[in-house]
Amino acid sequence: MIEDKDFELINKFIEGSDSAFNELARKYQTKIYWHARRMLGNHMDADEITQEVLLVLYKKLKSFNFNSAFYTWLYRIVTTRSLNMLNRKKLKKFIFIDDEEVSELKSHNDIVKNIDDKEKLAKLGKVLKKLPVKQREVFVLRNFDELSYEEISDITGKSVGGLKSNYFHALKKVMELMENEK
Repeated sequence: MIEDKDFELINKFIEGSDSAFNELARKYQTKIYWHARRMLGNHMDADEITQEVLLVLYKKLKSFNFNSAFYTWLYRIVTTRSLNMLNRKKLKKFIFIDDEEVSELKSHNDIVKNIDDKEKLAKLGKVLKKLPVKQREVFVLRNFDELSYEEISDITGKSVGGLKSNYFHALKKVMELMENEK
């Protein structure tokens, strides 16, 4: 199991093996980068966050308590750092709706499957930059990282209902903005 391998590497690092850390860093570096890139919308910021997260990981890995999956803990760090960067840039907004409205829209899989070429990906990148931070966060975690609402809740500390609300608004805006980008 993946978690067992991660836990084994963490234990080796705690025992003093830098090569175990290097293996974990290589394994997750690309995932860290792309999660940050989708949250932040550009290479420079995502690269900065990736480096920052790897440094934090090196310093804090010995305090990992094994109570959650490693990727959940790691994604929480990436998400927090990305949101902190966005907050520093004054990008912040939050909207609530009823959960029932979420089912009226296409599933997140429909959105991702329809994005099949570089042009559409470039448009999506522009569209994601226009979303409020909380909506962008849940949209990225659901669509690109394919996490459940429960996993996203573990990472963000937000309620599942609030996440569904943000996802509904994000999905609606993405669909509208993608249509307008034609």
